[in-house]
Amino acid sequence: MSPIAMRWKCVCAYDGTDYAGWQSQVTGRAIQDVIEQALGEILGHKTRIHGSGRTDAGVHAKGQVFHFDDTWKHGGEALRKAFATALPSDVQILEVKKARSSFHARISAQGKRYVYRAFEGRALPMEARCRTSLHGSRLDLDAMRMAARSLIGQHDFTSFGASRGYPCDDDPVKNLWCLNVTRSGRRLGVTVEGSGFLYKMVRSLCGALFDVGRGRLKVSQVQEILKSCERTALVVTAPPQGLCLEKVFYRRRLS
Repeated sequence: MSPIAMRWKCVCAYDGTDYAGWQSQVTGRAIQDVIEQALGEILGHKTRIHGSGRTDAGVHAKGQVFHFDDTWKHGGEALRKAFATALPSDVQILEVKKARSSFHARISAQGKRYVYRAFEGRALPMEARCRTSLHGSRLDLDAMRMAARSLIGQHDFTSFGASRGYPCDDDPVKNLWCLNVTRSGRRLGVTVEGSGFLYKMVRSLCGALFDVGRGRLKVSQVQEILKSCERTALVVTAPPQGLCLEKVFYRRRLS
């Protein structure tokens, strides 16, 4: 009798600086490729992994989730330790556990949390890989927070999405639960939580908020852009290095 394959749920973190994004592609080294290569070395055969979603080139993660099926018998902790020796230093598996056969890293996800980190002025050398430098005068945090509040809720976010360059049936209506701007010294953080996001939507929201803080956009303009449901040159996509996928939610939000 053949051994029964189990479904394994994994949580991983990575520095996306030197990668072409999460998903395998024809050109460029992807996080998925590196993990699948390591997993193949551990298991002795090729195994496909399925992520909760894509992250773009240069974007980081602290809580990306993926799953795979295999007959591995030695437990989740043994597999996590095996990953630790097989993966490069900029990719780490934080947790491995058995999951229900019905679990799917992407389909079962109820929402995600991203944090965009920036530095007012030139980011310190040790932070430059994970923060975006914002040059110019100090940002108006009150205006940014006012604009952020106007974006929370269920809306058609077409104005803040971007084309993938091929036909896509992604529903533009998303529910944004949280869009919070914080400051500590010269460090800025934008926390974004929602049921789902369009391509480059999080970075576009952050880019718009930064331009509100600089005085390049008014709060009323952000509201008009949202209502127009059309992408405009007024919305600038923030650079990738400041963005990090912090958490994937698998329980439905009650509020």
